[in-house]
Amino acid sequence: MVLPLEMGWRHLLFESWPVDADRLDDHLPEGFEPDVHDGSAWLSVIPFTNVDVRPRGLPRSLGVRLPEVNVRTYVTRDGVPSVYFFSLDAQGLASVAGARLFHHLPYYYARISLEWVDGRVAFDGRRRHPGDRPARYEATYWPTGEPFAAAEDPLAEFLVERYRFYTEAPDGTVRHTDVAHDPWTLYPAEASVETDTLLRANGFRRPEGEPVRYYSPGVDVTASRSERSGEVT
Repeated sequence: MVLPLEMGWRHLLFESWPVDADRLDDHLPEGFEPDVHDGSAWLSVIPFTNVDVRPRGLPRSLGVRLPEVNVRTYVTRDGVPSVYFFSLDAQGLASVAGARLFHHLPYYYARISLEWVDGRVAFDGRRRHPGDRPARYEATYWPTGEPFAAAEDPLAEFLVERYRFYTEAPDGTVRHTDVAHDPWTLYPAEASVETDTLLRANGFRRPEGEPVRYYSPGVDVTASRSERSGEVT
């Protein structure tokens, strides 16, 4: 059992596409249903950096930085709107190993750079996980317009205001982790995506059309222990 964690999520891009729910359903374990908004399920790629990652109660100075990009969708289980991760690529080898072991998350070791330069984020992540197929996400993104509370926009609220994520452990059990943080403040965002093979590595073609994009400077987060939720049937 791992201790609850504290961390900060910073410089996030929420890049999301509407997709057919049946398309996602084939990628989910039994017992999960795609959550839909306006009749569509949603698939997201989210680059950002974790900061000050540490067991709850320790000072920030002992935390580590962990740049990351994840691929996720939105599900309901037992009536709870949640997140389901297909993959999470991150910089720290020890942190990746710990997340796989204790939170049963599909983390992959990657070499990642994230820089904030002149009001824009330059992100470059290259998967280097031993034995796994290569994948890369390279993009520059930035906020535009005025900040707004996610709860003011139904789609934004659907995509970001979620406080539980699920994973399937190697032994076939379903596990969940709850997170706590302040409500999201978002900006409209623009991005220039040079390379994205993460979706392909997860068995998806990059959807046609422009995604919905939001930027957030971030939130401070507490994550619970990973807890068993039952068997995958």
